[in-house]
Amino acid sequence: MKVLLADDEKELTKALSAILKFNGYEVDCVFDGEAAYNAALENEYDALIFDVMMPKMTGMEALSKLRERNVDTPVLLLTAKSEYADRIAGLDAGADDYLTKPFNTGELMARLRAMTRRSAESKNDIVHCGNVTLNKEKLEIKTDSASFRLANREFRMFELLISRIGTPVSEQQFVDRIFDDESDTEEGVVFLYISYLRAKLNAIGANVSITTTDDNKYILTAV
Repeated sequence: MKVLLADDEKELTKALSAILKFNGYEVDCVFDGEAAYNAALENEYDALIFDVMMPKMTGMEALSKLRERNVDTPVLLLTAKSEYADRIAGLDAGADDYLTKPFNTGELMARLRAMTRRSAESKNDIVHCGNVTLNKEKLEIKTDSASFRLANREFRMFELLISRIGTPVSEQQFVDRIFDDESDTEEGVVFLYISYLRAKLNAIGANVSITTTDDNKYILTAV
């Protein structure tokens, strides 16, 4: 599992990173809220651990902005504050759990395991976007009027787009996620599969579309 750890206390971050890695997690570390927000948007993580008080953007602000962008990765907030009002504010912002400093690292690991387990169990096979339904079990997209079964790579690309609806996905992100078993992926293969998806969305009368941004990224948006 891959975790993003964001805390401006660098010595604590270094220690927590070592503990997480010892327990089998892959860890990325950042030291301010803005970097945490950008990293969580640009990469796939199984869990996010955010300190509340960070420079540039608080952990709570970064969390709120991520939830606004439909990033549903589970988040554990770390804070020196213990007031109930702060805990409530964090949970209302979209946090999955809350841990007050100083804490026992064993409790941190237990909470992280529980949080990621709940997330995995809550994954639904059916996802809706506009008038389109994605059935993950059947690899199918459909509207009320028509449906298509997607090829494996088409499905995985559309699943990534729908999980990041409104957020641009780069060609390199597709290559890393979908074509990671091929070291010599041909140039233009991502565009080719995007073209297939666009044609199928058009054929089923979807009211969502895959558009290309000025910097050649792809984004799923409502028409």
